[in-house]
Amino acid sequence: MTAGPVAAAKADSPEEKRAARIARSLEDEIIDRGWPVGEVLGSETELRERFGVSRAVLREAVRLVEHHQVGRMRRGPNGGLVVVAPDAGPATRALVIYLEYLGTSVEDLLAARLLLEPLAARLAAEAVTEEGIDALRAGLTDEEAGLGAGPVRDDALHTLLGKLSGNPVLGLFTDVLIRLTYRYARTSRRTSPDSVLAATTDAHSWHRGIIEAVIAGDASAAETRLIEHLGSVEEWLLTHRVRTPPGRRSGRPPAPAEAHGQKLAEVIAERIQLDIADDGWKVGSVFGSETDLVERYGVSRAALREAVRLLEHHSVARMRRGPGGGLLVEAPDPTASIRTMALYLDHQSLTGQDLRLVREAIELGCLGNLAKAPDLVPAAAGLLGAAIDRAADGGESGDVFHAKLAELAGNPVLALFLQIITELWTRHSRAERPADAATGDEVRRVHQAILDAVLAGDAALAQHRMRRHLQALTAWWQ
Repeated sequence: MTAGPVAAAKADSPEEKRAARIARSLEDEIIDRGWPVGEVLGSETELRERFGVSRAVLREAVRLVEHHQVGRMRRGPNGGLVVVAPDAGPATRALVIYLEYLGTSVEDLLAARLLLEPLAARLAAEAVTEEGIDALRAGLTDEEAGLGAGPVRDDALHTLLGKLSGNPVLGLFTDVLIRLTYRYARTSRRTSPDSVLAATTDAHSWHRGIIEAVIAGDASAAETRLIEHLGSVEEWLLTHRVRTPPGRRSGRPPAPAEAHGQKLAEVIAERIQLDIADDGWKVGSVFGSETDLVERYGVSRAALREAVRLLEHHSVARMRRGPGGGLLVEAPDPTASIRTMALYLDHQSLTGQDLRLVREAIELGCLGNLAKAPDLVPAAAGLLGAAIDRAADGGESGDVFHAKLAELAGNPVLALFLQIITELWTRHSRAERPADAATGDEVRRVHQAILDAVLAGDAALAQHRMRRHLQALTAWWQ
């Protein structure tokens, strides 16, 4: 399966659309009030009166807010919709499976890692604290103790570097990349214990060198060593990969060892999602009846139904009633996960500079990919030019130009990451921007200048213009 645009959202009923609008309004209120965790936005009765909707519509809106991990309904005295600190875990796991469903290649995965992880290492080296040093050394000690104990897994220190970068976007995206890498490593060809030990020992050696550079504050060495290490990771994955159709992976990871802190419905939803993926993601097929699934996963009917609501929220599957009914497998849609991740990042109090650094790395990488595939340039020029024209006519925002660029570059990981960034960027851009005709004209002029450089085959100039453009856009962050 080739990378393409994110699946269009399915048509909703008027009630579902109303619920979605209310959910977004509640989420906007939470953001505008600065994430007052623990506060009650209103009781069910008060919220129904405020929005003028039925109990059913409000409860669907609240369910969406809960799925997005920003609030929960507390029952009983002093109850109501309580603001909570968001958790990106469920959305992260859903995106990993979605990227696997798309048929993301090892090459795509490592290209994304090469753009983002060296940047994280550089930032970590520039900002590491003694607490961070202790965490890195403890991670190395734990890793050394586990050498030879199992399959190649080098995620902990990479994820830690993402966190220590001080950039929440890098931390979140690194987590997605490492989880997806682990999925690929788990499904690689079986290797002998000696080969596994050699691979893990080699990875540990690289990690030690990277960590030493970070602790010493040598940003250039940390960046260079991480780039070289990722080269060896790519070589190992390419050598040991199993060529199976997209979405078909053997050897599913054990049912969530990370189920820590997850609700039962989230755990069951993740198990079902993994099983659907390992079964080949047979869109349109019935995965099992409600009774079958209750027995298979050993849960109550109520817990299963809540898990199914989560699956329906992420467009993984939906329950069809009546004869021949059951859990119907659907083509997954990452829209819900994208929104959840954007909300999570908003809560992290990131800055426009945080977002720009990651966006710049991704978009300059996309321009570099186009430069390496000159045969794609004519088609790219047509689509990017059309996006510019539609923005001029008021039919699309300037963000579509950037989305098309990521899509045309052919890397589904980068395209998905850019959608998360755009969701957040749009929310924080100044509200008066669309009404400012002069600003709109300037944005379209810059987009055209970038496109002209792409058409001329001048990748360096295109990247220069994109970098300056993104630096200017950061001034709109609020």
